[in-house]
Amino acid sequence: MRVLAALWAVLWLAMAGMAAGQGLSALARLDPAGSRLRDAGGGIALDLALSQPVPWRVRVLDAPPRLVADFREVDWGALDRTPFGTSQRVRDLRAGPLAPGWSRLVLELDGPYRVAEAEMRTGADAAGGALVRLRLDPTDPADFAARAALPDPEHWALPLPRPAETAEPRRRHRGEGPLTVALDPGHGGIDPGAERGGKTEAALMLTFARELKEALVRAGGFSVVMTREADVFVPLETRIAIAHEQGADVFLSLHGDAAAEGEATGATVYVLADEASDAASAALAERHDRDSLLAGVDLKGQDDVIAGVLMDMARRETAPRSDRLSAALVAAIAAEGLGLHSKPRRGAAFSVLKSPDIPSVLIELGYMSSPRDLDRLSDPAWRARMAGAIAAALRDWSVADAAEAALLRQ
Repeated sequence: MRVLAALWAVLWLAMAGMAAGQGLSALARLDPAGSRLRDAGGGIALDLALSQPVPWRVRVLDAPPRLVADFREVDWGALDRTPFGTSQRVRDLRAGPLAPGWSRLVLELDGPYRVAEAEMRTGADAAGGALVRLRLDPTDPADFAARAALPDPEHWALPLPRPAETAEPRRRHRGEGPLTVALDPGHGGIDPGAERGGKTEAALMLTFARELKEALVRAGGFSVVMTREADVFVPLETRIAIAHEQGADVFLSLHGDAAAEGEATGATVYVLADEASDAASAALAERHDRDSLLAGVDLKGQDDVIAGVLMDMARRETAPRSDRLSAALVAAIAAEGLGLHSKPRRGAAFSVLKSPDIPSVLIELGYMSSPRDLDRLSDPAWRARMAGAIAAALRDWSVADAAEAALLRQ
C-alpha cells in the first residue's frame, strides 16, 4: 500500500494554501556575490550560493512555463536587494515561503525548457556552504508538457520518500512476544539540528539511540528498530514508513533541542496535539518539522473525507495510549532524578508523531542551550541512567497496555 504517496499531493496543496502568511526561521541564506543567472548557449544557467546545504527539489510547470525549485528554509531576502545576473530567457525571478519549513524559487521562462543539470555542491567546491547548479536546455512543447504533468519533481536532492508497505492490518501488541520499539534519532546528515560547543544534536541523539537500543536488548523483552544508523538525513515521512515496515509497536523520537529564547532545562515528553500546549511547544514543533505527512492506515481507494475519518478513528484508540506512555516516561525519569522541565508533559503538532496507529512520543532529553543539560547529554554515565529509565517506563507501560488489550478483546 503506497500510503505516503497517496497523501503527498493532497497535503502539499493544503500546506501551500496556508503558507502565504507564514514566515521562515531560515536555515540557509542566499549569497548574491557567489550566485549568477545567465544565458548559456541556447539555454539558461543558474548558480545559487547558499550559506549551508539544505534539502531541495526542482521541476518544471506549465501555464506559464516556469522552473520551480523548492528548498528547505532558505532566506531569499538578498534576491530583492542585489540582482546577480540577467537572462533574456527568464521573464521573472521571485522567491518566498511555500509551506512550514519550505521556500520556493520560481523562474518564469519564455518557452519550453527541460532540466539538463541539477546538482548541489558542498564543502571546498562551495566555499564551505552549498552551490546549487541548474542548467535548462530548450525542448519541444510536447516534451515540456509531459515533464510538467509529472506528479512528482524530476530531480530531488534526496531519495524520494519510501512508502510504507504493509501486508495486513496492524494488530495491537498483547504481550505475547517482544515489544518492537522504533527509535528515531532526530536530524542527521545535512540537518545537524541544534549546535553548541562543537557538538550537534544529530550526533548526540544517534549516540544515545545506540546506547538505548543496547539497553533495551540487554533488558530482554524488546525488539529495536532504528530509523537511522548513521549520520544521514532521513525525511520525516520515511522515519514513519520505517516504523511501519518493521512492525513497530511504539515510536520514540529522540531530540536535544536549544531554546530559541529564554532559559530551559530538563527533559520534556511530547505527544501529538493539533494545538500546542504553549507557544514554546509550537515553535519547537515548527523547527523540527519540515514536512507534514501521515502514514499507517490503509487508505487505498478511499477519498480524502473517508481517509480523514479512518485516521481519526485510529487515533481515537492510539492517542490515550501515547498519553499513558508519556506519563510513564516522565514518572521513570523523575524517579531516577535525571532532571525534568518544569512542564515535562506537553503536546505539539510534530509531524513525526502523526502515525495514526502507533503510540508515539517525542522526548527532548534536555536543552543544548543549557550548559548543565549539554554536560548531561555529553556524559555517558548520565545517558546510561536515562536509557535505564526509558527502558523501565517502556516495560511498565507495555504490561499495562497489553492488559488493556486483553480486556478489549474479551
